[in-house]
Amino acid sequence: MNDDAFWALIDELGGRTGDRDERLEWLRAELTRRPAAESVAFQVCLEEACERADTRAVWKAADRVEGGGCTEDAFHYFTLWLVGQGRKVYESVVADPDALADVPGIRALVGRHRDEWDDDEWPEWEELDYVAQDAFDELTGQEDDEGDEFLDAVEELADERGEREEDDAPRGSRPEGLAIPRLTALFPLGSSGS
Repeated sequence: MNDDAFWALIDELGGRTGDRDERLEWLRAELTRRPAAESVAFQVCLEEACERADTRAVWKAADRVEGGGCTEDAFHYFTLWLVGQGRKVYESVVADPDALADVPGIRALVGRHRDEWDDDEWPEWEELDYVAQDAFDELTGQEDDEGDEFLDAVEELADERGEREEDDAPRGSRPEGLAIPRLTALFPLGSSGS
């Protein structure tokens, strides 16, 4: 699975109806129709996308939406959610974190206290991080190995991909402007939304 195939799956996932659990079940079923190596490659692509979104500027945007309490774990779950929004939204927000103000799922939260947000509304999606392993375990019968075989395969493939991509620009080489005026206007700290 290359990046384009990964994003095609993610874009289809984002366009599906149903709640997050139903959409993840669809993705798990899609991955189980493919060789186990595809689940490993999916996870590597997911981790690479999350790593690319792991910038101070994106964290500041997530923290603003979450009312100033975005922990390290919450930010990782946010990057998973961001990937789950599809390639166009993801690339837009990574390039300019203030573009998060245009995302319908974020706009739906404006003016509402976080205690009123449903679980499916939170801009976090931890469960997306486990779907490839679930598919791999089902395909290989490795449910009892605590994920060791899957994690080893992911690490090996990530190392191989990293060696092939050594000539790419180093992480953090793109500008990371920290101004997020639209998000600041939508989610003022100390307001009813925090």
